[in-house]
Amino acid sequence: MSDEAGAALLRSDQPLVLIEAAAGCGKTYQGASYARDAITTLGDGRLLILTHTHAACSVFAERTKDAGSRVEIKTIDALIMQIATAYHQALGLPSNLSSWAWRDNGNGFSVMAAKVAAFLGAHPMVAKALATRYPVVVCDEHQDSSADQQEVVIALHRGGAMLRIFGDPLQRIYGERTAQAAKADQARWEALKQAAACEILETPHRWQTGCAELGEWIHTARESLKTNQPINLTGPLPRSLTVLRANNIAKQHGGYSLSKEQRRPVDQVVDRLDQLMILASQNDLVAALRGFWMRKIPIWEGHTRDALVGLVAVLRDKHGDAEGLAQGLIEFVSGVSVGFTQRSHGDRLLQEIREGCVRSTRGKPANIQALARLLLENPSPKGVSDAVGMIRDLVEAGGDGFSDVKIDHRVELRDAIRLGAFSDVEEGFSEIARRRSYSCPSPPQRTLSSIHKAKGLECDHVMVMACDRTQFSSTSYSKCKMYVALSRAKRSLALVVPDTNASPLFKV
Repeated sequence: MSDEAGAALLRSDQPLVLIEAAAGCGKTYQGASYARDAITTLGDGRLLILTHTHAACSVFAERTKDAGSRVEIKTIDALIMQIATAYHQALGLPSNLSSWAWRDNGNGFSVMAAKVAAFLGAHPMVAKALATRYPVVVCDEHQDSSADQQEVVIALHRGGAMLRIFGDPLQRIYGERTAQAAKADQARWEALKQAAACEILETPHRWQTGCAELGEWIHTARESLKTNQPINLTGPLPRSLTVLRANNIAKQHGGYSLSKEQRRPVDQVVDRLDQLMILASQNDLVAALRGFWMRKIPIWEGHTRDALVGLVAVLRDKHGDAEGLAQGLIEFVSGVSVGFTQRSHGDRLLQEIREGCVRSTRGKPANIQALARLLLENPSPKGVSDAVGMIRDLVEAGGDGFSDVKIDHRVELRDAIRLGAFSDVEEGFSEIARRRSYSCPSPPQRTLSSIHKAKGLECDHVMVMACDRTQFSSTSYSKCKMYVALSRAKRSLALVVPDTNASPLFKV
């Protein structure tokens, strides 16, 4: 299907249109272009763009900035939270959902989605009112929607909203990872295609301004993954694709180290590129690679702040409990840095709190005692915020006992300090999350990132690290994750593949 035919279908009177397209084939461009045209026909309504990542929100915001307030862009979770907040009493939910949703590893989001989907089904007038406000809804990366999230969108469609859906089943990396769940999601996607006017975009725009030869290879790799065949690395490869053979010889679990001989070509690729996104499958490998390059390459923190979510829960539940707050502080700082652990700093901090800071100390113990005093004098979110600020200052100044502490998640640390400015920690977390959503940050020119946090982004040069069986097995989820990683690259791609235990997704 040509771009012109896809654009015409989007602008047709069809109430439900689905556009399927591989990575780089113009989903975002078509969606943003359609949005700019559609707002001229909406009257008093607004066009709503729903995404699954804040990175995608940023991209759409940039491409529709001339539309002003006529276009609203938010994640599907944000829309569901908006509805749940308005009807929280009827749904049996708390009024402040921003921090509640993150409890129990973020399970609150799925609870909200289920409740809102059922509520809209039982109260079609609410869905109709939403459709009046948003007469056109554009759904990006819809393959990542859960069944409940999809039902919320369909409820707006039943209420009268025109629905434009974009997606690619091979980029499904959110949701449950089991084969059964993947099969169910694929069946749901096919059923949606049958119900919609559907077309497929096939022009690889991303590589027309990058490396066309690389784009063709990534397309071939995609077809291999779709047909359960390994990606062939033994035949002719594009000049812009580099395969580096390197084995992780780190002895400690979660570490990453290469021999001097195997490390040299990896460093050569990294050193010659001013712009580079280094992608890893798991967060612990991202952290290990941060140390591998002596913390010279920053981590792209994205939108989610996992350690901060845990700290907020502690601040809420342990208010007035200095020892409980101290334990939460230890876990938070350990999560955003290296060199600060329960053993190295935490045990002494807890001891000082239990003993009331009565010892005469010097050096490192004195600095830890000063932290304990902040918590004893003010066992509140403000006291913890002040303690985090003191830790940051000690690290930056190379204070006794803190010169070896390295902060890897600086934005998350800064957000923890900001919590102290709010009288209610949950309101503070909500406001900080809101500010992050509207700030539209972009990754540094050279950055380390998990594949999940790179979703929705593209970069001229990409390196995928540790393409081994542990990081990329043969599951449907691993195939999708691998394809998302490969397709971020526009101009060059480097794959670091071990000699032994290589990912079964590759033929080496």
